[in-house]
Amino acid sequence: MSQTASPAAEVAAPAHLAPAVETVGLRKEYGRKVALHGLDLTVQPGEVFGFLGPNGAGKTTTVKILLGLVAPTAGAARIFGRAAGDPAARRQVGYLPENFRFHDWLTGNALLEFHARLAGMTAEQYRERIPAVLDLVGLSGRGDDRIRSYSKGMTQRIGIAQAIVHEPELVLLDEPTSALDPVGRREVRDLIRFLTSRGTTVFLNSHLLSEVELVCDRVAIVDHGRVVRGGRLDDLVGGGAELRITLDRIDAAALELLRKFGAVVDVSDCTVTLSTGALDVAPRVAEAVFRAGYRLYALTPSHQSLEDVFLSLVQSTSDR
Repeated sequence: MSQTASPAAEVAAPAHLAPAVETVGLRKEYGRKVALHGLDLTVQPGEVFGFLGPNGAGKTTTVKILLGLVAPTAGAARIFGRAAGDPAARRQVGYLPENFRFHDWLTGNALLEFHARLAGMTAEQYRERIPAVLDLVGLSGRGDDRIRSYSKGMTQRIGIAQAIVHEPELVLLDEPTSALDPVGRREVRDLIRFLTSRGTTVFLNSHLLSEVELVCDRVAIVDHGRVVRGGRLDDLVGGGAELRITLDRIDAAALELLRKFGAVVDVSDCTVTLSTGALDVAPRVAEAVFRAGYRLYALTPSHQSLEDVFLSLVQSTSDR
């Protein structure tokens, strides 16, 4: 995807004192079923925010409330300080749903013109903007082709294009890389970074946790309608460092030595897994076992991933 912007895109979105997204005590009931239990979220302007959770956790309901499509039973949802259902708030939002269907007899240009007009753009504005957006998403030269001729990946790209054609200040992307190959996923990540570099806020919902880990500034993990963990990505995955140490033998003296550097969490044959909290102890561990007369066959550092954190939290809430 190219990052050639139209003249209109040269001006970054204005700074806001209010959060880009804010929910306070958000509750939604469908009859006797409670989809959201007092959900609290804050998304700052200009950041990439990952909204994660298993199926049925309340993600879709939350997004529908933010878009003004569903009214909450209690609590409040605001977009840049305005009520989520306010037309002025909705004009600031671009949205790519997970399962979208476009009129496939339209050309890419016609589809983008349709959505630009819905967003209130003038003919002069969208005629200048559409070629730039097609270039951004890697569809330059394909705007006159009918959508029915697009591949699955191209259809996903035109979906992203319609979400950003009116230059919204907040973009909600639901599984934006689900139909893309690894190259396409990287291009979407680059596009997201480009958008945020110009002041756009990106609210990202994805099951591809490895993708979220590569692009998001902060995340919230939601389960059973509640946020069970949230914060900066570095803080969530920064702990849990482990070393896997393979020696020629594991005896009581070896375990006693290794416990000086962290907690022993597993012993298997001649391999010890050590929870250290940080990986910078690895050289000292290697030196210590060598000085103690052990042969060091392998020392493998690892950090817990976002997937590890996610699965641990979801499992713990399901066990309650």
